[in-house]
Amino acid sequence: MADRIELRGLECFGYHGVFPHEKRDGQTFIVDVTCWLDVAGAAATDDLALTVNYGELADLAVSVVQGEPRDLIETVAVEIADRAMAAHGLLHAVEVTIH
Repeated sequence: MADRIELRGLECFGYHGVFPHEKRDGQTFIVDVTCWLDVAGAAATDDLALTVNYGELADLAVSVVQGEPRDLIETVAVEIADRAMAAHGLLHAVEVTIH
């Protein structure tokens, strides 16, 4: 069975968009990350190593949003999801929403 951990409302500033002013001026993006994994081991042992570290997940998302400018927020969302999956072998799936 997979459980869900959500990181919601992470405010990040980045320079993404198809219009010149978006890449020049930047804007604030709100990022939500939902991770599916089995948390039974972590819950039973209170061991951070058996789950996803929220701080690391937040840092990962912020680094992508603050990183290389992209035309599409879809590209940014997929990069966050792909990096999270690669960094955390415990994850079954990741969903990213960018507002």
